[in-house]
Amino acid sequence: MRKSRFTDEQMVAILREADRDTASAVAKRHKISEQTIYAWRKKFGAATADEVRRLKQLEVENARLKKLVAERDLEIEVMKEIAAKKW
Repeated sequence: MRKSRFTDEQMVAILREADRDTASAVAKRHKISEQTIYAWRKKFGAATADEVRRLKQLEVENARLKKLVAERDLEIEVMKEIAAKKW
């Protein structure tokens, strides 16, 4: 997936700017399309930069926890296989 040239916080700042001015003027100023502004608005809605930053932290934490649970489940399955074998 292509990496955006703007961070999430910058996207929210541009959206707040677009709330005060027209979308076309803001798009020209930042050299993006109007459609990009509308896509960002759909993604972030009325979120502030702090909320977006916190959301990103929670997503990272959630991914880490999912990985831990998957590893734990794998260990449990291996132990069940070992216990099920007849010596």
